[in-house]
Amino acid sequence: MVAFSGENGAGKTNLLEAISLFSSGRGLRRSDLGDMAREQGTGGFAVASELSGPYDTIKLGTGLEPPTSEGHGPRKFRIDGLPASSASAFDAYLRMVWLTPAFDGLFSGPAGERRRFLDRLVLAIDPTHGTRVSALERALRSRNRILEEHSPDPVWLDAVEREVAETGVAVAAARRETVGQLAGLIAQERDDSSPFPWADIRLEGIIEMELTGRAAVDVEDAFRKMLRDNRSRDRAAGRATIGPQASDLVVRHGPKNVAAERASTGEQKALLIGLVLAHARLVASMSGMAPIVLLDEIAAHLDPSRRAALFDTLNALGSQVFMTGADALLFADLPADAERFRVTPGRVEHTR
Repeated sequence: MVAFSGENGAGKTNLLEAISLFSSGRGLRRSDLGDMAREQGTGGFAVASELSGPYDTIKLGTGLEPPTSEGHGPRKFRIDGLPASSASAFDAYLRMVWLTPAFDGLFSGPAGERRRFLDRLVLAIDPTHGTRVSALERALRSRNRILEEHSPDPVWLDAVEREVAETGVAVAAARRETVGQLAGLIAQERDDSSPFPWADIRLEGIIEMELTGRAAVDVEDAFRKMLRDNRSRDRAAGRATIGPQASDLVVRHGPKNVAAERASTGEQKALLIGLVLAHARLVASMSGMAPIVLLDEIAAHLDPSRRAALFDTLNALGSQVFMTGADALLFADLPADAERFRVTPGRVEHTR
């Protein structure tokens, strides 16, 4: 367990973001790579790591080349000094889960935020999920553009809707599978007395419902018909109104049996932590690798008893855990073998 403490703006979250670049996706803050480069620098950056596990030590590297006259430079990936095609190549060696303050309004915010949160959960188990989601988003944008035309080409529209249906059903099936597995694990570990209440979760959406007891190919046919029948409505709305892009992750506070958005702010935070910790255990079970866990400002709004319980739970995960907090005293109850660092602008000092 590793704790970084320091004043706001010192760079603690930057450290977690750098680590997160060794996972599939856009990183912990979903920032553009160009925005991660140092101000007044060359416009490029690099991150290097050594990873120890059940294999020999592996050296991983990634970064962004300085921009050229044509725009941003390419992103690079290295494994033991050899080029790799993408960050997905790192998935053979590690998995990663994280929780940041940006998730604090997850349950009361828009459904799109919960879909992105869910896709991150799926990605930690199935590294190919990001490719499916990106393909669906591209296909939906293409359909929107065609529908905007005065006289859309029906052949072109049929082809794009076929792609939307195929990728959409694949996305919905992967989300549905992960939610089912996570719900099953939560049910097995259910403890009404835990300081981090168990979550009752389900995926709500037309395509997900269609997948219950039906073959995926049949659902694709049904989805294509829905898209065709809804062209006029979708043209007026400027978007597809039916599909996995409109689904929602529904969460309830299990012990109290109330909708998560109706729980208190503290209860929502504890519920979210419990959900992420359960997901970390699921990732370990599914992948055979205890995930690296990144927790930004995790302890700031927890009372002392919940902080102690969190540290005990994290210690039992068997994961390497990186945490940040403004006050070093927040980490006073960490296990004796935890590593503590003080972060100041441009400097990280070991304080243990």
